[in-house]
Amino acid sequence: MTETLPPCPECSSALTYQMDALLVCPECGHEWTTGVQTDDVAQVRDSVGNVLSDGDAVTVIKDLKVKGSSLVVKVGTKVRGIRLVDGDHDIDCKIPGIGQISLKSEFVKKVSQ
Repeated sequence: MTETLPPCPECSSALTYQMDALLVCPECGHEWTTGVQTDDVAQVRDSVGNVLSDGDAVTVIKDLKVKGSSLVVKVGTKVRGIRLVDGDHDIDCKIPGIGQISLKSEFVKKVSQ
């Protein structure tokens, strides 16, 4: 049973070993999982599962109250040029009539531009 383990992605050491579900490098101490390597950036998906990216256009699928004011973002509001950010509210955008706002991706749907 000769299983070839991949080298360490941090220091390229060939001395890696497996510990449960992790691969470990004894030289630099880096730990990682096997399988498909993805970018450190998690994919942001809309309410129906479409992958969002910077610059996309989305529509709001639910009336959203703006915290700290009496404004409401109405269902069907189209927002162009979104920007993805880290955090709970993962979309930054500018809505006409309201201004700069952060939205959760679960309340938007991607539209074709």
